[in-house]
Amino acid sequence: MAYIRKFKTTSGATGVQVCYKEGNRVVKTVHIGSASSEKALRKLMLEAQKTIDAEKGTPMFNLQRFEAK
Repeated sequence: MAYIRKFKTTSGATGVQVCYKEGNRVVKTVHIGSASSEKALRKLMLEAQKTIDAEKGTPMFNLQRFEAK
């Protein structure tokens, strides 16, 4: 499972990471970047979502076999 994590950095900016969990453990963290404005934060959040979507790649279920022929 992947989720987006926002956190405050020591410089006061907001950091954005994509974290991957297996069970109750975080097994992988990808740092997307840090932003000091709302506009930059929105861009980072969109980039984080694109990262998650790109890794989904293959669908969980193959629904094509249920389509009418």
